[in-house]
Amino acid sequence: MSKADAANGPSARYLEWLRQERRGRLTVRLAQLGLLVVFLVLWEVLPRLNLINPLFTSYPSTIWPTFLEMLHATPQQASILAHTWSTVVATVVGFTAAMVLGVAIAAALWWWPKLYKVLDPYLVVANAMPKTAFVPIFYIWLGATLSIYGMSLAISLFITVLMIYSGFQGIDPNKIKLAQTFGATKGQILTKVILPGSVPTLIAALKVNAGLSLVGVIVGEFQSATLGLGYLIQYGSQIFKMNIVMTAITILAIVSSLMYLAIYWLETAVMKRR
Repeated sequence: MSKADAANGPSARYLEWLRQERRGRLTVRLAQLGLLVVFLVLWEVLPRLNLINPLFTSYPSTIWPTFLEMLHATPQQASILAHTWSTVVATVVGFTAAMVLGVAIAAALWWWPKLYKVLDPYLVVANAMPKTAFVPIFYIWLGATLSIYGMSLAISLFITVLMIYSGFQGIDPNKIKLAQTFGATKGQILTKVILPGSVPTLIAALKVNAGLSLVGVIVGEFQSATLGLGYLIQYGSQIFKMNIVMTAITILAIVSSLMYLAIYWLETAVMKRR
């Protein structure tokens, strides 16, 4: 581009490309909104036409009234905000613990390659095992409350270790050799080369952990909790009040979306700095 073109501003082709990009993003958003609207309409209409049994599905129009009704605590039932807060706190604790332990264990495996060779088959098997089988065991070992945190950690830890270690192994070996040439110690290579170079992998592990930790908390609450969204889902299904179940599931969807947005904003901020 010449100096005269630069002075006159962006070219017509560039502006047209920007318009196409905006139209593409708008089309995607409208398609997403359209799918949601179609799903909600079908969910509302099909039970009312008795094409599906409303006893098993409830209606989307009952979610907001049910939420308002459950806002106030009763002697028999805590408020829905207390249930939501309990689930969110357990998820954040499990999520944070899985990330901290996952990074520490992956760093130890990178530091001692022979340790990884010894533990590799056990990590793969542990990750592949259905963690729900451990719910009653954790309940006996840890009690009603701690078993929820244990399930959240168990479901997300092993995949975190494997993902982060794979990211460590994917660092360009030439960068490591360059650091060694300048006399860097192994600790300096880990903190100055390996960890900064693995930021995309750490962000990916965050995205995976957010959902897995929430799944672990809900599964743990199914077994032993008297508070939490998982407890509400279990309680509502037992007494055939599907409006309670659907309200709890809707709140879970909102919590999951907020966690995803938080990680997305973190990823955007980190990548801008990189």
